[in-house]
Amino acid sequence: MGVGVATLWGVNQSSFVVSSVNVNGLRAAAKKDPGFGSWLSATEADVVCLQETRAEADQLPEGVVAPQGWHVVLCPALAKGRAGVAIYSRVEPDAVRVGFGVEEFAESGRYVEADFGAVSVASLYLPSGEVDTPRQEEKERFMAAFLPFLVERRARVEEQGRGLVVCGDWNIAHTEADLKNWRGNRRNSGFLPEERAWMSRVFDEAGYVDVVRGLYPDQEGPYSWWSYRGRAFDNDTGWRIDYQVATPGLAARALSGRVERYPSREERWSDHAPVTVSYGAGK
Repeated sequence: MGVGVATLWGVNQSSFVVSSVNVNGLRAAAKKDPGFGSWLSATEADVVCLQETRAEADQLPEGVVAPQGWHVVLCPALAKGRAGVAIYSRVEPDAVRVGFGVEEFAESGRYVEADFGAVSVASLYLPSGEVDTPRQEEKERFMAAFLPFLVERRARVEEQGRGLVVCGDWNIAHTEADLKNWRGNRRNSGFLPEERAWMSRVFDEAGYVDVVRGLYPDQEGPYSWWSYRGRAFDNDTGWRIDYQVATPGLAARALSGRVERYPSREERWSDHAPVTVSYGAGK
């Protein structure tokens, strides 16, 4: 069921590829060599979702804010130097929506969604938290508001015969398989029981699918974030907090998914690695 990928892109194409990465500051990621620019030039992705860009358009070099062959939607936060999301695409979006209808987060640089024919692709930067601080309270407010939105969006896109994938840094490791040192993080934000239960509601109540976990149901990880402290990257002591979360029909079309782990610690241009999924045409 559904519309094929050829219809999505307007070309004879049997699959399309979506990649997502928290760049931990787009200016810094672009300055590194190798960095974001070299990765973008080499990627096979048709759509790239970025989080934590932390930059206005006039703060970025031309090759990043308007790279050849890409259409760019940059959504910085009103609070300068914080958050920020973006969508890069090889074809111009049919429509773009910023935010998810909640005033507190309307200009927070945390959600942008773009339509490409039969599929909508969103870039999400869910707030990180810290137990017993206002940051955790903000995260909880965001979660409380975002779940009903996800329910409504799934109903709307499926009513239209379309699909939706919400890519990004969800800042929650859902299960023990998603966090190497889960025992030591049970009381830390990102692995709190109430956060994990909320992620379960995204999948069980709202009915979305964790695409990469669906492809690798019995694997620990693959982790997508490693602390810069110590030798976390070298020892693969990571967290899987970057997801592609899709409506069931689109998730069923996933052909392959992977975390593009950097060759070495020295070659990292972010503390997160890109999460890339290839989706096949519908029938």
